Amino acid sequence: MELRHLRYFVAVAEDLSFTKAARKIRLAQPSLTRQVRNFGGRNHRGSAPVSFRLQKAAGNVRGERGGGATDEWGRARSSISDTWQTSITGCCRRIGSFRKLCPRVSLNLFDMSSAEQFEALEGRRIDLGFVGLRPARSGHDLLSECVSHDAMFVALPSLHPLAIEAKAKLADLAQQFFIGISARTHAGAREWLLDVCQGAGFSGNILQETDGEPTAIKFVAGGLGVALMPEQITGLPHEGVAFRPLSPPLLRESTIAWRADNPSTPLRDYIRIVKDLARSM
Repeated sequence: MELRHLRYFVAVAEDLSFTKAARKIRLAQPSLTRQVRNFGGRNHRGSAPVSFRLQKAAGNVRGERGGGATDEWGRARSSISDTWQTSITGCCRRIGSFRKLCPRVSLNLFDMSSAEQFEALEGRRIDLGFVGLRPARSGHDLLSECVSHDAMFVALPSLHPLAIEAKAKLADLAQQFFIGISARTHAGAREWLLDVCQGAGFSGNILQETDGEPTAIKFVAGGLGVALMPEQITGLPHEGVAFRPLSPPLLRESTIAWRADNPSTPLRDYIRIVKDLARSM
């Protein structure tokens, strides 16, 4: 990941248009579109969580939002971890809406897995995380809310007998080895997979765990097993792998989390934007 990729992404987020952003940074639109999409797809974790550090601009910011007092921000700096794993467009809309609401707040982008987001939340290093699965651990002081659901597909070796079918049933995977996603990077992923298998009437046999979907796709292509992945992952390169929807459909929640004792006003603004955009989609 290079600095120019971050600049491209922020330009798209601010304008909510690849065409306008391309004109602004003087880059051909097809090239910009490819660079931004590749930015998300190349990430070794399979998603590209991005922390946004929010910092007040110097000087008086009172009245920035239509005359109201906006200097009651709690801490002068706060960080939000966002992700385009569910949708590059959705992530751009969230950032763009926030930039319009708080134009004097600067955004710096950092890479962070869901497990790292939980640690950062508990350590007060970020304010909001797009953590995927709802936090199941007890003893932490976090609030969470599901803002969307991802449709799950099964990834099969392209020569697998089920690959010729239009859809697959979870029960048909009972005798298969599974490639799972490690809790080191995606908290709760192993438990979720085992619960899904148990709900379908069998005990899931996890042969191998990986740090993210790109490696899992390679393992599937190599014939080591099958994997359950969100639909948007089908956009990653997957030579030797066939993705099939599940019947009946299987949905996995996408959750945001934040500390219950965090008084940050930018945090509340961002959460409201996330909820409003989720309801409109």
